[in-house]
Amino acid sequence: MTDFKWSSDHLKKHPFQTVGVVLFLVGRYIFAAFFLYGFWHKLVKGWLWTDLMQGYFTERLGELPPGSFQALYLEHFGIPMAMPIAWIVTLGELVIGVCLAAGLAVRANAAFALFLVVNFAAGGYYNLTLPPFMIFSILMMVLPSGHWLGLDGALNRKHPESIWFR
Repeated sequence: MTDFKWSSDHLKKHPFQTVGVVLFLVGRYIFAAFFLYGFWHKLVKGWLWTDLMQGYFTERLGELPPGSFQALYLEHFGIPMAMPIAWIVTLGELVIGVCLAAGLAVRANAAFALFLVVNFAAGGYYNLTLPPFMIFSILMMVLPSGHWLGLDGALNRKHPESIWFR
């Protein structure tokens, strides 16, 4: 695959690659907006200083088949750790959203996003939006979108040995 460059010459010579890169970047910004919205929603609802998450976990536990993986996950991990999980999810969504929007450590933040999404599914909060988020997270881990548009390219040139900006 040809390295992508934002030059008129490159854009003219590689129109399909340009369309693909632009569409992927639009997806990355939508993904970032989703995580920023999740952060904002949890912040204004008071997830960081109330027992809302524990209440959601307890309610969901009652809806799941007893003994299922999701029920055991909530019973033995989610409910007892609700407050730290609320902090990790809420602040994690902020970090992921800001970093993806800035193109900063995109691959690492995509891995963190995948971790959160997989944990949402493990807790019984599976819906049809999760597989596309999982797939897009993996694609962001594989493709250098932070180099196409973002801080990763410049930081990688400055710190070529760093795993954060590859």
